[in-house]
Amino acid sequence: MSPRRIHQSVRDDRPIRGGRRVTLDIRLGEAGERVPCVLLLPELAGDARAPAALLLHGYSSHKEQMANSIGTVLLGHGIASLAIDLPLHGERRGDFDSAALSNPMELMRRWNGAKDDARLALNYLAARADVDAERMALVGYSMGSFLGVLVAAKHPAVKAVVLAAGGDLPDHTPFGRLVRMAADPLRAVRQLDGRPLLMVHGRHDRTVTPAQAQRLFDASPEPKELRWWDAGHYLPSAAIDDAAAWLERKLE
Repeated sequence: MSPRRIHQSVRDDRPIRGGRRVTLDIRLGEAGERVPCVLLLPELAGDARAPAALLLHGYSSHKEQMANSIGTVLLGHGIASLAIDLPLHGERRGDFDSAALSNPMELMRRWNGAKDDARLALNYLAARADVDAERMALVGYSMGSFLGVLVAAKHPAVKAVVLAAGGDLPDHTPFGRLVRMAADPLRAVRQLDGRPLLMVHGRHDRTVTPAQAQRLFDASPEPKELRWWDAGHYLPSAAIDDAAAWLERKLE
């Protein structure tokens, strides 16, 4: 059986300051589930290829929030980005079923689907002629950080990782033992194998606590940095600028 190809469907492609903004859908094979995306591409000369980052949003958020914040800042640093809507979010919120999500097996199915979508997005980026597949990163915020570290651990194309407002699982997680078996951030972060990690976190974060962030940082291998900000769960624009500059240096 031949491998399934990644299909794309471009809905909008327009110039913006510093490059292009492309709204598109990707899917694995003709029958695969649609994954809506926003792709930001910097201006390139000739056959040049840009470094790129996959952006994973937080709970109740969507791709536009990531594209319009960190994606726009990365564009100013010459870095392309692809922000996707994760299952049950953004354009995919229509299939939300709160009753189904009280079932731990359904939660695991959705979580595994989100990991598959993130891997698909990374493979799509790596296949683009205008992206340098040797200079790719992953940026996750909050829930996207939990997901991102699991995906980066198993995807060698990810050369650098930025986790914003992320950390280890809470101390009292529903179905905690099951979740830890299926999706353990501490186990995953140890598999980064020397790829640089930047964590940015608010000192007053009550959603993902500083203790959770510190546990994940302590478990991670070098090289790593943890930068604290005088903020809660929502980090200031200075933290985004700082992370983008760090990522530009790591993807040189």
